Amino acid sequence: MARDSCDGCGRTVTVAGGIANLWTFGEDDGSEGSAITLELEDGTDYLLCYPCIAALPDDPTAADVARLERVDEETSRLGPA
Repeated sequence: MARDSCDGCGRTVTVAGGIANLWTFGEDDGSEGSAITLELEDGTDYLLCYPCIAALPDDPTAADVARLERVDEETSRLGPA
């Protein structure tokens, strides 16, 4: 599984799939990651962990993603502005 960092909060994430998992099977088949790439309506895309995705509003913008640095790791909510 590939490792990278979340574009929102910066924590280390794993990305499911990819060439590294081509020949793995069973329990460690690489199908479970801790992040996905989210493409916004303006065409920008971000690799975000699941807590950051949960903290985004409906129809997020780049400004919403920029605020994710203040996501509390335990509560997954946006902090004060």
